[in-house]
Amino acid sequence: MILSLNLAEASRLQFALTAMFHWIFVPLTLGLSILIGIMETKYYLSGSPVWKNITKFWMRIFAVNFAIGLATGIILEFEFGTNWSNYSWFVGDIFGAPLAIEGILAFFMESTFFAVMYFGWDKVSKKFHLVSTWLTAIGTNLSAMWILTANAWMQHPVGVEFNVETARNEMVDFWAILLSPVSISKFFHTTTNGFVLAAVVVIGICCWYILKNREWEFSIKSIKLAAIFGLASSAVLIYTGDTSAVEVYRHQPMKFAAMEGLYDGERGGSLTAIGILNPKKEYNNDEDPFLFRIGIPQGLSILAEKKLDTYTPGISDIIKGVTYSNTPGDTVVMLPFDKKVEMGRAAIESLANGEEIDPQNYKYFGYGYLQEPQESIPPVALTFYSFRIMVMLGCLFVLLFMAMIWATWKKGKEKLGLPKFKWLLYGGIICVPLVYICSQCGWIVCEVGRQPWTVQDLLPVSASVSGVSSSSVIVTIAIFFILFATLLVAELGIMFSQIKKGPNNE
Repeated sequence: MILSLNLAEASRLQFALTAMFHWIFVPLTLGLSILIGIMETKYYLSGSPVWKNITKFWMRIFAVNFAIGLATGIILEFEFGTNWSNYSWFVGDIFGAPLAIEGILAFFMESTFFAVMYFGWDKVSKKFHLVSTWLTAIGTNLSAMWILTANAWMQHPVGVEFNVETARNEMVDFWAILLSPVSISKFFHTTTNGFVLAAVVVIGICCWYILKNREWEFSIKSIKLAAIFGLASSAVLIYTGDTSAVEVYRHQPMKFAAMEGLYDGERGGSLTAIGILNPKKEYNNDEDPFLFRIGIPQGLSILAEKKLDTYTPGISDIIKGVTYSNTPGDTVVMLPFDKKVEMGRAAIESLANGEEIDPQNYKYFGYGYLQEPQESIPPVALTFYSFRIMVMLGCLFVLLFMAMIWATWKKGKEKLGLPKFKWLLYGGIICVPLVYICSQCGWIVCEVGRQPWTVQDLLPVSASVSGVSSSSVIVTIAIFFILFATLLVAELGIMFSQIKKGPNNE
C-alpha cells in the first residue's frame, strides 16, 4: 500500500509520522518543566532535602524527553525544505519569522539555562539555580509559542499580503499574526495539554511506587502537587478548547462539520455525545449520517457561538453553498464549491499573467487546484472519533485529579486513603498511555480536520510539495520509522531504568 502512494500522500505520511513521534516527547517537557520549577521553588523556600530529591528526579525524566524531542523537532523543520518547497516559497516570509524567533530567542535560552539547571547543582547559588530552572521552563514554553503561532496562521491566515511579482505572501502585520484569537487559543490549549499530560505521568509513576510500597514520601508529595497542578491546568484546557471551537466554527466551518459528522445544517442543533457514523454516508446521498447516536440538545449551537439558536452549516451545505444569519444584519454567505473553484482558477490565471489578483478571487486561491468537491472534505470519521476520544479522556483525567486530591488530603501513611484504593492506583498507571492517546487525538483533530489545506483556502497539500520522486520520500519514511522507533525504545528504556532506580539513586 505504501509503495503505491503518490508524492503528496507520501509527503503527508512522512510529515505525520515525524510530527506524531515528535509530539510524544514535547508535551511532557512543556508540563514537567513547569512542575520542576514549582518543586524547586518549594525546595528553595523550605530548604527541605526531600524537595531537592524530588526536583532532581523529575529533572532526569525531563532531560531524556528534552533531548529526543529536540532531535525530532529538527527533522521536522528540515522537511519543510526537502518535501514542502512550494509551501515554503509561498509562505516562507510568514512561517519563517516565528521559527527564526523560536531558534534565536527561545531555543538558545532554554538550551543555555538547561545546562545550568541540570549540571549546576552545588556549583552555582541556590537562587541562580532556581532562576535557571524557571528560565528553562519559560524558554521551553516560549519555543512552543512561536511554533504554534506559525501553525495557527496556517489555520487562519491574517496579517499578510500577496506579492504577485514574487508569488509569495508577505507579512504586513506581525502583531495580527501573533495575537490572532486562533493563535492565542492554540497556544494556551496546547501548552495546558502538556501540563495535564505531565501531571498524569507524574501521578502514574508515583502510583507504581506506592503499589511497590516504596518511595512513600516522594510519591505522596509528587501526587499532591501534580493533582492540583493538573486540575488547574484542566480548567484552562477546557476553557481554551471551548474558545478554539468557536474559532474553528468561524474560520474553518468544514472542519467544524467534520468534527460533528454534520452533513445537513441545523439551527440550534444537538451535539453528538456518543455516536457511530454510517460509512455509506456521502455529502450527496440520502443515507443517514449515523448508525447510532445520543445527542446533547442544542449542544452544537452552544459550542459554536454560545447561543441556543445558532445555525451550523453541514458538509453538504458548504459544498452546495448556503446563506444564513445568526445575528440580525450580519449575513454569512458561503459560496458553492464550483464558484470557489472558478474564482481560484481566475486568481491563478492572473498570477500566471503577472496581473494583479482580485482580492475576492485570492480568498479562494487554493480552490483553483481542486477538481472534485470530495477533495475539499477532510476524513470525517477520523476527525469525528478523535474529537470524542480527546474529550472523553480529558474528562477522565479531571476525575483522576479530583480523586487524587481527595485521597491524599490527610497526612500520614496510616490515615491516608490512597493505599486503601488500589483501583485508583492502577487507574493512575493506566491513565499514562491514555493521556498520550488523548494528546495525539487533539493534533489529529487539528491537522486532519483542516485537510486538504496546508494554508486554509489558499494552498492545498497537492500544490505544496517539492519536485522530488515519491519513491525517494517512501524510502525516507522507512528510514525515519526505524530511527524514531529506535529513539522511542531508547527513551523508554532510559526512563524505565531511572524510574526503577528511584529518586534516591542518581
